[in-house]
Amino acid sequence: MPVAVAVLIPWLIGAGINSVLAAIAWFVPKKLLTPAGLLHAWALGVIIWGTLGWRGYVVMMFYFLVGSAVTRIGLKQKEEEGIAEKRSGARGPENVWGSALIATLCALGVYTFALSPVVVLQRLVLLLVLGYVASMSTKLSDTCASEVGKAYGKRTFLITTLKPVPRGTEGAVSLEGTLAGIAGSAAIATVAWVVGLISPIGIPICMAAAFIATTIESVIGATLQSKFEWLTNELVNVVNTLIGAIAAILIALGLQWVLFR
Repeated sequence: MPVAVAVLIPWLIGAGINSVLAAIAWFVPKKLLTPAGLLHAWALGVIIWGTLGWRGYVVMMFYFLVGSAVTRIGLKQKEEEGIAEKRSGARGPENVWGSALIATLCALGVYTFALSPVVVLQRLVLLLVLGYVASMSTKLSDTCASEVGKAYGKRTFLITTLKPVPRGTEGAVSLEGTLAGIAGSAAIATVAWVVGLISPIGIPICMAAAFIATTIESVIGATLQSKFEWLTNELVNVVNTLIGAIAAILIALGLQWVLFR
């Protein structure tokens, strides 16, 4: 088989699978994506399948399906209180890339360096795969913490002052939401391990990175987000997932230094 054809096959498979799923999603009564969001999600899916194959795709789909389901928890109540996601949780392009931009960059990095014979770049590939999983763990953790906290949080506190605030306040945290966030990061990291993307030690690394990132994101929400109009939820999501990916990579490097020095 010509090399050019072999290189194209994963991308063609990704395009075919995502086209079928997009067609199904178009006719599903309850929309999880807006029309524009569906187009962008199609492009994201093709990129992830083309770069990381079915394993990376499974992780991304797990985030999308679980995140969408969690967003609808207590939806009626959250809409009545004015703290629900807009469009009843249907994702637009800004949501797609706000959640997955960092993961996509990690995936493209893996694809770029995967065949390099240079040892340093091979190690970088492993770290970028971990960064991919950690960024998605961070985003699912954030989604679970936010949505469960808004629906079931009995006592919510502003993370910077620990003073009680209404549910849905930017920077607010609750025990219920925090536990849901930890469970979310553990679940998606476990899926990544099951499909062979990361080793078992990657699960606690991703969980720790997600906790660090979501905590920092709450601080940003409590201190900066209301002061700057350009600091949208989607941009904060990009920052949040970037911190999660970097934290996981640094933790992994730190463990290597401690264990193998």
